[in-house]
Amino acid sequence: MPQVLEFKLPDLGEGLTEAEIVRWLVAVGDVVEVDQPVVEVETAKAMVEVPCPYGGVVTARFGEEGTELPVGAPLITVAVGSGTAPEPGPAADDAAPSGSGNVLVGYGTDHSRQARRRRVRPAGGGAVAAPATLVAPVAPAAPVAPVAPVVVPVVAPVAAEAPGGPVAVISPLVRKLARDNGIDLRTLRGSGPQGLILRADVEAALRPVAAAPAAAPAPVDAGRGERIPLKGLRGAVAEKLSRSRREIPEATCWVDADATELMAARAAMNAVDGPKISVLALLARICTAALAKYPELNSTVDLAANEIVRLPAVHLGFAAQTDRGLMVPVVRDAHTRSPESLSAEFARLTELARTGKLTPGDLTGGTFTLNNYGVFGVDGSTPIINHPEAAMLGVGRIVPKPWVHGGELAVRKVVQLSLTFDHRVCDGGTAGGFLRFVADCVENPAVLLRGL
Repeated sequence: MPQVLEFKLPDLGEGLTEAEIVRWLVAVGDVVEVDQPVVEVETAKAMVEVPCPYGGVVTARFGEEGTELPVGAPLITVAVGSGTAPEPGPAADDAAPSGSGNVLVGYGTDHSRQARRRRVRPAGGGAVAAPATLVAPVAPAAPVAPVAPVVVPVVAPVAAEAPGGPVAVISPLVRKLARDNGIDLRTLRGSGPQGLILRADVEAALRPVAAAPAAAPAPVDAGRGERIPLKGLRGAVAEKLSRSRREIPEATCWVDADATELMAARAAMNAVDGPKISVLALLARICTAALAKYPELNSTVDLAANEIVRLPAVHLGFAAQTDRGLMVPVVRDAHTRSPESLSAEFARLTELARTGKLTPGDLTGGTFTLNNYGVFGVDGSTPIINHPEAAMLGVGRIVPKPWVHGGELAVRKVVQLSLTFDHRVCDGGTAGGFLRFVADCVENPAVLLRGL
C-alpha cells in the first residue's frame, strides 16, 4: 500500500530563511529516485538544485515558479511503496535508516531518531523500503493512479511582538521588515502555504495605492516608471552594501603605478609550456604578500565584543559580473596558492558564476576582496567594502600613458590602484603602506622575491 511523504524546503545553510522557486524539474505523476533534484530555487546567495530524499511518484507540487517559500514549507508530496518507488539495491536491509543522507543542511537522514525501515511487499514481490516518517496512508492504486496529496500544516505560527494572538509568519526577516516599516502583521493576508505571510506580502503592503473607487482597480501611472522588487540576489546585495555604509567608517586612498614590468613578467611566464597565468592571479599574489606585511587589513570588527579580530587565513573574494548581477566568489586559503593555482581557481569560480552554479559556500567567508573594475574600461573607483571585511583593493584598466621613466618621458602601461579600508582597524599610515607595497610590486615584481 503506497504511503504519501511530504518533502519540505530544507535549510539551505548560511542563515537563509527563504527561497524563490525558479524552475520545477519534475511534474505531478513523474517517478523520482532518491536524491534526484526536483526543483531549482534561488536564494539571496545562489541558485540551488534541491534533491528529494524520497523515491516514488510525485503526487503534488506546492508553489508556482516565481513563488517565494520559507524554509520548512512543503515543496512536493511523494507516494512510495507498492510498486511506486524504484527498487532499492541489495544493500538495503531492515536495519538501515530511512530516507537519504544529509544532501543539504537541515534534511535527509536524522540519525538522532530510533527509526527502523520496514519492508512493504509490492505486487511484484520485491522489497521496497518505506521511510520511517509517514504523512498518511492512502488506498492501494496503480503506480501513477490519482493519489490525493495529504496537505499537513507544517508551519507553526510565530507569535507577533504586539499582543493580539499569533500570526502566520515564520521568517525573522519578514517580521523585521514589517516592524521597521510599522506594518501590523495581523492585518495582512498571507499568500504562502496555509496563509503563511511572506516577504512579498509585506512589500505589497508598503507600496502606495493610488486613490480610486473601491469597485475599480487603481489606474496605472506610466510616469512612475517600472518597479523592480529588491529581492533575491539584488536584494541581498542592496542590504549588504547599505549595511557596509551604515556601519563602516571607510576611507579611500589611491595611486597610479607603472605596470609595464608586471605585464612583461606575465608574458615571460606564459611563454613557457604550462597553464597560462592571468593578470588577476598576479595581482592576487601581490595582495596576499601585502596582507602578510600589513595583517591589520585582513581583519573584521566584532561590534558585540567591541574587538578587532585579525584573521589567520586569507580567503580572497573577487568581483564577478554575471547575468544575475554582481557576485563575489571566494578563493579559499589564497595565501597558500601559487599564481598558477590562483589562475585555475579564478577560472573555475568564474565559470560557475556565469552558469549560475555557485553554492552559498562559494560566496561566503571572504576576508579581503580584489575588485578588477578595469575590465569595464574605467580607470578608478571608490568601492564599497564587502561587509564584514575591512578592506578592498580596486584595480583600473591597464593602458598606455605618458610616464616619466628613467628620467625621460616615455609611453608606459599605467594602472590606477585604489584601497578602501575600514578606518577602525587601522590608520592612514598602514593603509598607505599597504597600497605603496602593492604599487611597488606592480612596478617591480622582483620585490616579491624578498618574501619568498
